[in-house]
Amino acid sequence: MANSRRQFLGNALAATVAGAAVATPSIVQAHSKDAFNMRMTNAYPPGSPFYVQGPGSPMDFCKKVEEMSGGRLNIQHFAAGELLPALEGFNAVSSGTIEMNAANAYFWAGKIPAAQFFTTVPFGLNTQGMNAWLYHGGGMELWHEIYEPHGLVAFPMGNTGVQMTGWFRNPVETVADLKGLKMRIPGLAGKVYSELGVTVRLLPGGEIFPALERGVIDAAEFVGPYQDRRLGLHKAAKYYYTTGWHEPTNVTELLINKEVWESLPKDLQMIVKMAAQASVTESLSWSESVNAEALADLVQNEGVIAQPLPQEIVTSLKEATFDTLSSMAAADPQTKKVYDSFMAFKEKHASWAALSEKPFLNL
Repeated sequence: MANSRRQFLGNALAATVAGAAVATPSIVQAHSKDAFNMRMTNAYPPGSPFYVQGPGSPMDFCKKVEEMSGGRLNIQHFAAGELLPALEGFNAVSSGTIEMNAANAYFWAGKIPAAQFFTTVPFGLNTQGMNAWLYHGGGMELWHEIYEPHGLVAFPMGNTGVQMTGWFRNPVETVADLKGLKMRIPGLAGKVYSELGVTVRLLPGGEIFPALERGVIDAAEFVGPYQDRRLGLHKAAKYYYTTGWHEPTNVTELLINKEVWESLPKDLQMIVKMAAQASVTESLSWSESVNAEALADLVQNEGVIAQPLPQEIVTSLKEATFDTLSSMAAADPQTKKVYDSFMAFKEKHASWAALSEKPFLNL
């Protein structure tokens, strides 16, 4: 075992992605008996608050790990395009080309349909419920189980909380207004919108504004007021809808090559886990702290019309959501296993929330 580990850590590796060489002397280098260097790629572009830099971000996570480990574990971060294209992290980490990646699990829906449940589920658990399911309801164990055949492990590393429905170039007042609409939206919500006649596009964050501005798409969902304002989405569309139906929470995924993970001593594994968990709390707190001011600015100074999605549309979306989820579960045993766990926990959590959070919020 020790020999195989030393051989793994000592092998030189180079990979070519999109014509550019990804070259380093090794996957993980042990510069001393107990020191490791790794690389983390990211699905989001350089400078992105929350997704790349700032409180609780992947770069902040890397800094936490380095300081908590006393320099024994150093992670070099690369935003989208700096080492790999935006959505190539899954394959790169699975193959061992890169040790870690930051993204959202629903980006891998084409490979693993069940992965979407570990980012968010339309009309699903809120952030408190999602954390409870992942950490104490069996969610994390299922996440590792479905990734194991791909040589991966994963942990939550951030959370935006509830997200806005999105930006629309024209108002939507009835279900009929959705038919033929071209919208950027990832994950399970995209499947639901498709059921109501929407043409769904999956675009990286950096491509949303130009597509919306040029009319390539008619609507787009990203995150919330602060993040959306930074992308300038309000300059391309003025109708900003809310309900949070599609993403009542949103989990950032820390993806790690399983062989690399198992090469780490137990104390460094715990540091990674705790730094990731701390980043969940810090990123959520930061998101909650900046969105109110950003929304007020958008409405008062930028002419944005912010309003709830009409109830008729919400009702139709809810019906389509549960039809979509049921069909997915029936079509794939792995998805059904995750679906059953998620829905059972949601029912249990909802009974508690109905007596705790809901009465307070209704005040």
